[in-house]
Amino acid sequence: MNDAQLLDPQTEEGAISFARGFVRSEAFMLLFREGMGLVEDTAGYLDGDGRKDAAALPRETALTYATESMRLTTRLMQIASWLLVQRAVAEGELTAEQARTEHNKVKMGDPMPPPAEHIVAQLPERLRDLMAHSFRLQERIRHLEGQMSGVAPVRESVNPVLNQLASLEARLGFGR
Repeated sequence: MNDAQLLDPQTEEGAISFARGFVRSEAFMLLFREGMGLVEDTAGYLDGDGRKDAAALPRETALTYATESMRLTTRLMQIASWLLVQRAVAEGELTAEQARTEHNKVKMGDPMPPPAEHIVAQLPERLRDLMAHSFRLQERIRHLEGQMSGVAPVRESVNPVLNQLASLEARLGFGR
């Protein structure tokens, strides 16, 4: 099944029918509001209390904070773009051709593995909460995208050995 079939409003079969119905459902609107709310909450935190939190961190942790806040922002912009395109299709604001073009620009990125737990534990709690929420939302959208297209997303498996190695290297002061 290709993107043209997925976004063709005249098609009524299988995953395509699910996709058309889902983006017009209350469940989609709840997902939409959750995603956009998370974008707003994150922007408010990063522009307000997050600045204070970052300024109070040791240099190394502040660098991790900056990296993770940028990754969080990127992830949320992908989520928001995907949600907005889906809503525009549902409301008839985009044609099938326009939606295909946007879909190719706004593909949900592959999930980036989070940093090792000992590093995340040093970040402010509010940032950790926002990161966790964004990862869960991204995974839900990737799952939906897979259902809509008929292609299951590839799940990245967390490698505990690599996390342990990173933890040991950090404690011993080695870099990869």
